[in-house]
Amino acid sequence: MQKKIAIIGDRFMLPDVFRAEIEKACGNSLDIRTLEMAWPDEPMEFGNPALGLDKVKEYFGDPDEVVDFIGDAEIFVTQLSPLSDAMMRRLPGLKLVAVSRGGPINIDMAAAKTHGITVVNVPGRNASAVAEFTIGAILAETRLIRVGHEALRKGEWRGDLYRADRTGRELSEMTVGVIGYGNIGTKVVRLLRAFGCRILVSDPYVQLSADDRNAGVELVALDDLLARSDVVTLHSRVTAETRGLINKDTIARMKPGVIFINTARGPLVDYDALYDALVSGHIASAMLETFAVEPVPADWPLLQLPNVTLTPHIAGASVRTVTYAAEQAAEEVRRFIAGLPPVNPC
Repeated sequence: MQKKIAIIGDRFMLPDVFRAEIEKACGNSLDIRTLEMAWPDEPMEFGNPALGLDKVKEYFGDPDEVVDFIGDAEIFVTQLSPLSDAMMRRLPGLKLVAVSRGGPINIDMAAAKTHGITVVNVPGRNASAVAEFTIGAILAETRLIRVGHEALRKGEWRGDLYRADRTGRELSEMTVGVIGYGNIGTKVVRLLRAFGCRILVSDPYVQLSADDRNAGVELVALDDLLARSDVVTLHSRVTAETRGLINKDTIARMKPGVIFINTARGPLVDYDALYDALVSGHIASAMLETFAVEPVPADWPLLQLPNVTLTPHIAGASVRTVTYAAEQAAEEVRRFIAGLPPVNPC
């Protein structure tokens, strides 16, 4: 009997890319149906108790529509579709869910275990994209790319940025502190090494690779990193321990005139404290890619500051992220059909 596979993609993780990779990995003798959702052209949601979705977050899709589409499929592949306990009760044939993202936060994992549904994900799917973006963010601040761009857009030629007391600094003469040494942090460190800067890493749960140690990268306590770094870039996961990690107290321990980069997650930062530090000049400038509330309100005070670069949570978006995530999801489907254990079970 043909395996039935339901794929719900969107306008980033295209369903046809999922299908192509699954057929490449498993052959064409599959019963595959696909559906494309409107994200990111329409915003995702973050939990809705009224719909029984209080145990999922960062999802897109109506529960009834998702259940009806999955139907009798044994395998479900998605990026953002929600799956709650109530939804799983209506899907007795579902055995495998492949979520093409770093964490299955759109799935009620406790319910999946109760219902005997295997959930797999794609850790580090966008690590390369975010690491490259982070280097660009650092350069935009250290070399005054944003400042020069915004002036020219207004018809102002900022020749004064060539003055020694106003021009930017080269990474080769700076110390960069990397908070978090996971999939993204390790790649950021690898890219930074090419610039010849001093690199500090703070992560209490890891050890540096031999390659990084041999290159002079230092593993230090957080306070040491904050006190010594000219640039602080954030790459931690959001946990009970790291939520609000960058706050009034930790900012006060940063080196005056530091540049702050957040391409990780909004809840890691107390944005009110960050605003105060940017206004006072204790933090010279910041590049922010993620926020406590997304989309950010139009009247958000940080939007008005001249020393902040902002992007709408796009660091992980690249064509390679799409194809890599689809390849990994397809491999999990192949292994499931072949009776092999998953590579990345959740």
